[in-house]
Amino acid sequence: MDRAPRVPEQRHPDSSADAADRAAAPRFGVLGPVRAWRGAEQLPTGSPQQRALLAALLLREGRTATAAELIDALWGQEPPSRALAALRTYASRLRKILGAGVLVSESGGYAVRGLREGALDLATARELAARAEKARGAGDPRRAREALGRALALWDGETLAGVPGPYAQAQRVRLEEWRLQLLESRLDMDLEQGCHAEAVSELTALTAAHPLRERLRELLMLALYRSGRQAEALAVYADTRRLLADELGVDPGPVLGELQQRILRADPALAEPSSPASEPAPAPVRPAQLPATVPDFTGRTASVSELGAVLASAEGRVMAVSALAGIGGVGKTTLAVHVAHRARAAFPDGQLYVDLQGAGPRAAEPETVLGSFLRALGTPDSAVPDSLEERAALYRSVLDGRRVLVLLDNARDAAQVRPLLPGADGCAALVTSRVRMVGLAGAHLVDLDVMSPDEALSLFTRIVGEERVAAEREAALDVVAACGFLPLAIRIAASRLAARRTWTVSVLAAKLADERRRLDELQAGDLAVKATFELGYGALEPAQARAFRLLGLADGPDISLAAAAAVLDLAAEDTEDLLESLVDTSLLESAAPGRYRYHDLVRLYARACAERDERPPGERAAAMSRLLDFYLATAARVYAIERPGDRLVDHLCATTHPGAVLADRDRARDWLYTEAHCLLAFARQCAERPGALPRAVDLLWAAVDISESGANSKEYEATARTLREAARRVGVERVEARALMTLSHAHLDSGRFDLADEEAEQAIALAHRAGDLLPVCWAHNARGVIALYQGRNADGEQHLTEGARHFRTLADRPGEASALCNLSRIHLATGRTDSAVSLAREGMEIYDAMGNSLRGANGRYALGMALTQSGRLAPAAERLTEALEVFRDSRQRLWEGMTLFRLAEVDIAAHRYAQAAANAEMALTVLRGIGGQWRRGNVLTVLGHALTAVGHTGRARVCWEEAVGIYDDLDAPEAAAVRLLLAPVRAA
Repeated sequence: MDRAPRVPEQRHPDSSADAADRAAAPRFGVLGPVRAWRGAEQLPTGSPQQRALLAALLLREGRTATAAELIDALWGQEPPSRALAALRTYASRLRKILGAGVLVSESGGYAVRGLREGALDLATARELAARAEKARGAGDPRRAREALGRALALWDGETLAGVPGPYAQAQRVRLEEWRLQLLESRLDMDLEQGCHAEAVSELTALTAAHPLRERLRELLMLALYRSGRQAEALAVYADTRRLLADELGVDPGPVLGELQQRILRADPALAEPSSPASEPAPAPVRPAQLPATVPDFTGRTASVSELGAVLASAEGRVMAVSALAGIGGVGKTTLAVHVAHRARAAFPDGQLYVDLQGAGPRAAEPETVLGSFLRALGTPDSAVPDSLEERAALYRSVLDGRRVLVLLDNARDAAQVRPLLPGADGCAALVTSRVRMVGLAGAHLVDLDVMSPDEALSLFTRIVGEERVAAEREAALDVVAACGFLPLAIRIAASRLAARRTWTVSVLAAKLADERRRLDELQAGDLAVKATFELGYGALEPAQARAFRLLGLADGPDISLAAAAAVLDLAAEDTEDLLESLVDTSLLESAAPGRYRYHDLVRLYARACAERDERPPGERAAAMSRLLDFYLATAARVYAIERPGDRLVDHLCATTHPGAVLADRDRARDWLYTEAHCLLAFARQCAERPGALPRAVDLLWAAVDISESGANSKEYEATARTLREAARRVGVERVEARALMTLSHAHLDSGRFDLADEEAEQAIALAHRAGDLLPVCWAHNARGVIALYQGRNADGEQHLTEGARHFRTLADRPGEASALCNLSRIHLATGRTDSAVSLAREGMEIYDAMGNSLRGANGRYALGMALTQSGRLAPAAERLTEALEVFRDSRQRLWEGMTLFRLAEVDIAAHRYAQAAANAEMALTVLRGIGGQWRRGNVLTVLGHALTAVGHTGRARVCWEEAVGIYDDLDAPEAAAVRLLLAPVRAA
């Protein structure tokens, strides 16, 4: 059944009777087939001529049409002899269908009356278009774009589809032109808001469908240029000029010509979205990322004045940089945040903040920070470049002309900071670090010392309370002196005292008098911080102290409540109570609901406490082992949920912890991708513990989806490399074989086929000697795929046949299905199309019988390829579309991109060249940063075919030239075939 028209729901505070009337009133659609509904029920609208009458009346929007006008609308200059009688019959039938009072007779003609608001999709579209125009004029492009998107969504295929008559044809042309104008306006707003990469695919298809429409060509050139594809942008102009000359004998219009010249000049104004001069510019994003300043900030008067003066001088200078240095806990961050808040008015375009984690073992990477900053400044994800240099350049461009303050907290060194400096007139940067930034040219350096005795006592008093300190002033002075006047130590001590009303200041002073808890004046740096943390740690209850020590053992940015419960071997409820009590002491932070993290220095202190205090000594190793079991058991459960029947989970190391409970696939995937950073960091940490290495390797294998998702592919690969090296040092063949298998998989995903093949070959040899058949199966499978990619089809068939045989030995049906699907591709490559289809279908049916939807998508992918080559294009497209939906739902970016590529191949075979170009463009976008250059070369080759077919030969040449460059760099045989494609294009 056709669906109801997509018109916005109208809400009215009317009576129930009015609501019933609205439900009974008909609604109509003309932006597609002519249809009518009452409620959810579609009404029959009769023959094509009867629908033509209804359309003619609806498009008059309540105005009366005479019988003569309607006869002319339906039949034109040659009406039938009984046209008037037929017209009256149609009107009578419609009146019965629509109900009383809708179609009325008047003055010898007819009209549709009494339609409620939102009853006609065309009227709704006009209202939304007007709303979009108003919002754009008011400087609200986001709302304007949203309204236009809703208006365009009301179209459901061709306007007045299947309606005959000259009137319907004229209206069809008019409304299609209006739709294109709305679409051009929305695309223009897409580019204004930085969505140029996403727009390329849609514009490519539109220019193919409407080749003479210069406005679409202009938008495509601009989108390509802003996506860093200047050569393709210029090629669009060349294609347009040639097409217009051939078809119409004219040159492109002046707007297109001017855009070409601006692209040739690399006009800087083109790099930034811009609205027409008559419209107000969209308000720039103004980040306000500064952490809250502490309400009891005390002292530091000289430093506040000094830094404030530097920031105040930012206007008119290239850049004002102040770098604060000092030992941990001296108050660098607190001072910097306080000064930044005081200076906010001088930086009206926003303030950026990041903790660079320079004191920890894994400092933040500048390219990661730049990505976050660019997004905070309004740059869409698709426009953020990959490399550090490109991100830094774009960051400086975005800040040009703005006045933004950047607070870079806890920096490791000057090299980490340099790419993050604005470099623009009017901007400023505040940097804090434990080291002096002498290598930061032009920076104003401030060495922050501990507080003076008066400042320290004042801070202590503001936290504890005037009354308690006044009664024991000498004891209070003893406390701040014992803290070494270090602000963080003073704050922790004062907070503990403020939380314990039964303690006196003298009690706290007596505790600090113990030399084991005092800051040794000869010590410096971290030792001072360690002594400060001892205050909080010493006041913990035994269960709290144990939790504090053990939870700091594991690497990772944070830890979930469930993982913490595994570490502590406690119930989740008891664990949560302990962690929240540690949050109250400021020794632990609540990163998000159900997630906790340490400050990097506190984590180091917690580990030192565990080494010193944990009894029995084996409890530290036991806690780490419980966490590894938790991660492995849960990752195995995710794997099993995603791949029913896969035997890998039966061959993993046994665990003593059952892992997290995961109700369904969505929660399983959410767990895996949420825990990815923690899981991988902990797996790398286990490389240092030989006893944990087998389970760590199995954990990485069970979490293989992390590699294919694209989000954490590089980190997965780095972890695999670390574990492989550790396994090689230990010399356990079974463990090394599995580690090699994970690294081979990572290299295969990233397109480094030679490395992947070498590791898979080594894995086979080691696994055979170790009697571990599972890596043998998967390594043969991988080597078969690699051989296919490299054109070594005989080798590939041998490996895949061997892999399928081993999978059968293990009764691993999904593994066998994988080998069969890959073997299908070998048969395709060697011209055995019928057997290729049979093998792929057999593999898919195995997956389906076991309920394996994710790998079933791989089966559909293989079957779609085989059906494409056999010429059965409709079922090929159906199978690939089914696969695409699963890959998207499973967040498998690699396979999502490759399936779009295969759909483009189907479209080319079906002569749907515009759709092929759109799918290939989407594949390039999805595969950005994953899949490797060889796969990119394949997509570019197919995109070139599609562009050539729609007349965009200039762009096709650019794509093929890039593909040839990729293949030459890889010494890939595909280069020769693409050169043959290029020859006639270059000669034209």
